[in-house]
Amino acid sequence: MNVIDLFIKLLSYESLTPNDAGSLAFLESYLQGYEAYYANKEGVKNLFLTKKFSEGPHLCFAGHVDVVPAGEGWETNPFVPMIKDGNIYARGAQDMKSGVAAFVQAVKDTDYFKGRLSLLLTSDEEGDAKYGTAVMLEHLKDIDLLPEYCIVAEPTCETVFGDAIKIGRRGSINGILTLKGRQGHAAYPEKAVNPIHQISRILNKVAGVDLDNGDENFAPSKIVVTDIRSGMEVTNVSPGILKMMFNVRNSTKTTQDEIRSYIESCFKGLEYDLTLTQSAYPFVTSRNSLIVKKLVESIVAVTGIKTNFSAAGGTSDARFIAAYGVDVVEFGVKNDTIHAPNERTSIQEVEGLYEVFRHMMMHFDENAS
Repeated sequence: MNVIDLFIKLLSYESLTPNDAGSLAFLESYLQGYEAYYANKEGVKNLFLTKKFSEGPHLCFAGHVDVVPAGEGWETNPFVPMIKDGNIYARGAQDMKSGVAAFVQAVKDTDYFKGRLSLLLTSDEEGDAKYGTAVMLEHLKDIDLLPEYCIVAEPTCETVFGDAIKIGRRGSINGILTLKGRQGHAAYPEKAVNPIHQISRILNKVAGVDLDNGDENFAPSKIVVTDIRSGMEVTNVSPGILKMMFNVRNSTKTTQDEIRSYIESCFKGLEYDLTLTQSAYPFVTSRNSLIVKKLVESIVAVTGIKTNFSAAGGTSDARFIAAYGVDVVEFGVKNDTIHAPNERTSIQEVEGLYEVFRHMMMHFDENAS
């Protein structure tokens, strides 16, 4: 098979998270000569394939085979890939079976690498991600097989293939604030404590506020209010409770403790409860890292495009990998139809991604330090 044949085969697996639908067993058999390690938990399958060619750096490719539900609005069967006008349509085409096909085929076609090559594959990225990559990384640490460098082949490009790689990701902190007042009759506001009135004097200090100035890698950490509700949908009762929910996609310059302190300063003197939970921590890989340099060189060699660095967007499994001290970056096809009806990517992009990965493996040891 070539990379497009492999891509089409992977798209044919109805691998709704966290079900791999047999795709991981196929990939294990497809990469003959690679040692296979499974770390399965709570019905989630995680596969690590590895081969040591010689002494040298340990480079890993990572990705997920699970996809989100197809949803409504498709013009064709989302699990029967359709080729039209140079594009391939199917659920998972961009996110992220294109990336998986590209690095699997690139590894299969690589006869020699100065070091160790590995692949980390999971079926639990689109869901809660509790039993996916994080579980396999624990196992790799236990058996001393953590890589030094990793590429997660999530879709990263914005306008044209090659124009963006992610060298970091923001964290994600969720907040729930319950402001406590005293319920009463609307005709006697002096006998009640209305939390809506209380928050009206504070909201401009919270909603849309930047908590830091950002830097060359990250936009400012911003408080985004996602929900406010209070009252009983009647006109003659002032409410006793108000609930506000918010999210902060935080950079490395703002911590959960700093967010708590800021909220406390805004609501000082009021009665409230605040819960903060962090589902992802921010990270950034140095632009001087070997993995960044070699990936950029390969993108230029294949596409002629000087890529941009980004740390925008949501979270990915790269956050788990970075937590183990691995230099991790993300690079894949364009991101403009993920999770949407009629998800698609172009044949040219998938072939280009394969060529970038092939070039990088061939030249990864050059001037390595």
